[in-house]
Amino acid sequence: MRHKAICQLLFIALALPIILITSSRAAGQTATATPQLSPTDKAAVKRFEQRVKGYMKLRNQVKARLPKLSKDATPEQIESYRANFEAAVRNTRKGAKPSDIFNHEGSDYIRRTLKANFVGRDRVELREIVFNGETAGVKVRVNYPYPDQTEFVEMPPTVLLNLPQLPPEVKYRFVGRNLLLVDRDNNLILDYMTNALP
Repeated sequence: MRHKAICQLLFIALALPIILITSSRAAGQTATATPQLSPTDKAAVKRFEQRVKGYMKLRNQVKARLPKLSKDATPEQIESYRANFEAAVRNTRKGAKPSDIFNHEGSDYIRRTLKANFVGRDRVELREIVFNGETAGVKVRVNYPYPDQTEFVEMPPTVLLNLPQLPPEVKYRFVGRNLLLVDRDNNLILDYMTNALP
């Protein structure tokens, strides 16, 4: 009896992934395949990612100069640290301006990718999420903080696979049809591109 029960469990464990895959395909929930990029697009993506890495190098140098935050830090101390971090990075990026990271070639690739990924129902759902998000009061300005209490409208995971990759500290966020790059550790808007949403 015990042997039979073990065999049944093994059968379920082996069959379950196949059932799930079959079910998701039947429901039309297939993963978005990563597209083959042209040499021009590969170069554009590489340069975009290098510009983001350039920001990361700068912000990590700034962070290394700040007093360390203890493991037992109070919420007040954590907030003070974040505010100091934000101010220090802002000061270091005084000359930052729109399109420093989202330059023409990078923006063009991202717009085309979003347009290709958001068609039909997916496009309708994304536009509904974006335009129903409470982001109307956000001032889209480079090197200014994204408001703490404002709702975040982030990129869906399936689309992220097809966009230039970001380090964990940096996120894509929507404000209306504008696409922002935001440092989630200090809330700074690093750059933005207008009319990103198709």
